[in-house]
Amino acid sequence: MHTQRVLRGMMCGIVFMVAGCANPGDRIPIDTATSRPGTVVTLKGEQRKLIGTPLEIGKALPSAVLVDAATMKKVDLSGMKGHVLFLSIVPSLDTKVCEAQTHYLGEKGTKLPPDIARITISRDTPFAQKRFASEAKLTALTYLSDYRDASFGRATGLLVEDNMLLARAVIIVDKEGIVRYMQVVPELTHLPDMETAFARASELDR
Repeated sequence: MHTQRVLRGMMCGIVFMVAGCANPGDRIPIDTATSRPGTVVTLKGEQRKLIGTPLEIGKALPSAVLVDAATMKKVDLSGMKGHVLFLSIVPSLDTKVCEAQTHYLGEKGTKLPPDIARITISRDTPFAQKRFASEAKLTALTYLSDYRDASFGRATGLLVEDNMLLARAVIIVDKEGIVRYMQVVPELTHLPDMETAFARASELDR
């Protein structure tokens, strides 16, 4: 058991370095600016290229196959019409910033109208996502995994080229499947402006 804990700690440390997460105890800054999909973000000030087809506000969310961590079934968000979608995209749930972002969505996001779908997307395996949801007691969220071939990252221009993880972002999709709000966090070690995203999602649900 001790060996397992040590190994897990080593793996988390590796993910910290590639996913751009703050040190434990650090106060995490919140960004209000945004980068554009398909351009660049930074990791502790160093540029990281985003690859794939850039997502655009006012256009339909593109088709991409994800895996639902709860059911292991394939999901295509482009076909989920009739509900506002709040998409919280994180590099890895095994990191402090990503954990904080997901807790914010799970705990503060209860202020959203109940029919808004709160969804976390990462390249973690569905098994890791399901374990996180249980341990963090955040099972009210939907967790979708892009682990198979990064199809979501490539379809939105949010795939970080050097580590093949997803950039940190928030995307709001209206009931017709059109992207109405997007923030791609310019610095991977910072949090998105979740309160502004909550307000925009609530407006769309009226």
